Amino acid sequence: MAGAEIAATLIVLRKSRRRLSKKPPKPVYYPPVSPLELTLEVNPQARVDLIDVRARANQVHGPALDDYSKTLYVSAHTTAGYLPQPLATRLQAKSDGIDNYIGLFKSMFPEGADYAHDKLDQRHELAPEQRAVEPANADSHLAFIAGGLQSCVMYNARRPGPVFFVDLDGTYKGTPRRRATTIVGFNREEVVAKGTLDVPVSGHAVDAVNLKDKKLGLYEQIGEFIDQHGVTKGRVRLELGRGEKYASLTVNEYETWLMHHDLADVLRNPLRFAAERARHAWNDPRAIPAKARAYAKYDMVYALNKLVDTFGLQSSFIERLLARTLEVGASRFFRMDRGVDLLVSDGRTPGRGTVVEGTYQTPILVQWRPAKDTRRTVDISLTRFF
Repeated sequence: MAGAEIAATLIVLRKSRRRLSKKPPKPVYYPPVSPLELTLEVNPQARVDLIDVRARANQVHGPALDDYSKTLYVSAHTTAGYLPQPLATRLQAKSDGIDNYIGLFKSMFPEGADYAHDKLDQRHELAPEQRAVEPANADSHLAFIAGGLQSCVMYNARRPGPVFFVDLDGTYKGTPRRRATTIVGFNREEVVAKGTLDVPVSGHAVDAVNLKDKKLGLYEQIGEFIDQHGVTKGRVRLELGRGEKYASLTVNEYETWLMHHDLADVLRNPLRFAAERARHAWNDPRAIPAKARAYAKYDMVYALNKLVDTFGLQSSFIERLLARTLEVGASRFFRMDRGVDLLVSDGRTPGRGTVVEGTYQTPILVQWRPAKDTRRTVDISLTRFF
């Protein structure tokens, strides 16, 4: 399978928002109601699981969200989140579309490969008791980032269909993990503040920068915006400045081994772990666990075939050698976006809005080519929900 063809398949999905109907929606009147915030417990039943939180919210909260035209879905986790609505709509148009899409990235990052993040004996920042319970889940982090999953997405609530919470690490040693998601209904929003963040980056082609680093002052600037405008329900939008190339933003765990070893490796060579695992599986199938043998049957080509079949694309691509995929750069292969959203809420302290995020969640700037003058800009905007 040629790298260019795999990239072309993903580009088709990336362009999905332009393929949606361009007919303007009919104007709908919504009564003046305050934004509504709900918290929903999510119960995954498998390591990779899809949970329809829209249906779940209807079961638990009834018609509470019916008066709202927009909905913000927020995950507090770094291995479970949401697909942007345009992509999710495109995938849901076909049976098993999301399953096949996630399967592509899970085959790209097989469970149990040689990830630096999962070598817990080297994770000296963890206390011994924490190492004993820390999950080996680098594959789930990388699939989340590369597949374009997001911790915070806005959906048009009037568009029918399920809204899937995509969990890539839903169980640990057979036990379901505790998950929760926040849902905010609102009808409109307005921008109340804008700013710019100057981000120093290294001269290396591949780099990952922690935007929560206090030296950058991002969260201080956001906090000042929130206090100045008294925002209690809204969102912060972080987006790469105009003209920035060969970089993306994501929200995930900023852990040294994951960011500067595993992620850096796949930015240089997207199929590094998939190729390594397949090679070991075929060389000596009896010397590896059953999971690896299963992976040898469900490899990258098979996963991509299913995705190609789902969308009726040209199947002649599949006959090319998979090895050429290694020639594809991250900018064409991954679905990482130029921007991310963060929820602002006063749910924890009524009357005082703050950025709401999970314990390990961090906005991260990722680059795969050097930046001019070793600096990049990130635009900041704060909106208020109504």
